[in-house]
Amino acid sequence: MILNYFFIFSARVLDMTSSTLRMLMLVRGKRLYAAILGFFEVIIYVTALGKVVNGLSDYRNLLSYALGFACGNFVGSYIEEKIAIGQITAQIICSNKNGNYLARLLRTNGFGVTAVEGEGKEGKRYVLNVMLDRKNIKKLYDIVDEMEEKPFVTVFDIKSMRGGYFTKTKRK
Repeated sequence: MILNYFFIFSARVLDMTSSTLRMLMLVRGKRLYAAILGFFEVIIYVTALGKVVNGLSDYRNLLSYALGFACGNFVGSYIEEKIAIGQITAQIICSNKNGNYLARLLRTNGFGVTAVEGEGKEGKRYVLNVMLDRKNIKKLYDIVDEMEEKPFVTVFDIKSMRGGYFTKTKRK
């Protein structure tokens, strides 16, 4: 009995983990990976669902299924965060006194940066648009936090890009 619950739970964790990763691959334009994950996801899903449907009189089957669903979402998003596939754009709004220096420092550290002067409530500001791999976001935050007392940073996912410094360095 307990092995049956564990099987349902484990199958659902695997199913939902692959489902979460599959959806993220689709959003990032990785169709082949998404298709491969989808193939295995359906096999696991149907197997787990069959066990639950055949044992509907036992509420613990349904509980194992639901728990596996919840844990699979968590595990899938955790794994995706760790592999950090894709690129992002970070927009950093910083003080006028640090803007040029921060842009040079980021470029020195391998980031592609476009700097634009702007004006905010408290005067002149620099807006730095930075293209980077998702896995490098911590490095970016560390550099920005070291240089700027109160930076305003927004991050956007990039589905595709063409041209510019960032794509040239990716080809090397």
